[in-house]
Amino acid sequence: MTKTALITGASRGLGLALARSLATRGWRLILTARGADALKPAADELGALALAGDVADPAHQDRLARAVRDHGGLDLLVNNASGLGAVPLPPLASYPLDVLADLFRTNVLAPLALVQAVLPDLRERGGAVVNISSDAATGAYEGWGGYGATKAALDQISHILAAEEPEVAVWWVDPGEMDTAMLADAVGAEEAAAAPGPETVVPTLLRLIETRPASGRVSHP
Repeated sequence: MTKTALITGASRGLGLALARSLATRGWRLILTARGADALKPAADELGALALAGDVADPAHQDRLARAVRDHGGLDLLVNNASGLGAVPLPPLASYPLDVLADLFRTNVLAPLALVQAVLPDLRERGGAVVNISSDAATGAYEGWGGYGATKAALDQISHILAAEEPEVAVWWVDPGEMDTAMLADAVGAEEAAAAPGPETVVPTLLRLIETRPASGRVSHP
């Protein structure tokens, strides 16, 4: 039976790198990202279904869940889409709370909403969830408090889901620093370019997906 994956933030970076590897392994892919202009060529390259939209939008979450059911179910949900928050990275003492609230909607509530929407499909097929976390979830890095708080919340949500849903594997993965547009926005293009490319993280994700170890937090490498 062909396996199906839903990947958010799939138009670039780690989401696209993982999608490319799964496509070579025969997976059926549902890809989403905010920008249709970048998402469509990626999906066309991989023969995937492209559904552009904001994962924090309940209407888009419903649309993705309907697409899953139209494709006959789901084996893998990858919550990769993420926001950075206020830039330049501010200290918590002056963090704009409206921006932080939006960041929690994108980085915490949206992944949980998607899990809730597709959980019956994942349960039926013994599927898995990969939530992309960060070392900022556990480390006290100046300026990263807002982003790190959202990732710490995502870690805890993942941990509880793993306990509550024993038939569904749940991994929350810290990929380490990657040369991505998000990192460049945070630290500058020159420093970001010194980090490994997102494709270097894909083998770690494939190992989880293909060998299905116990649910838990995973750090790369």
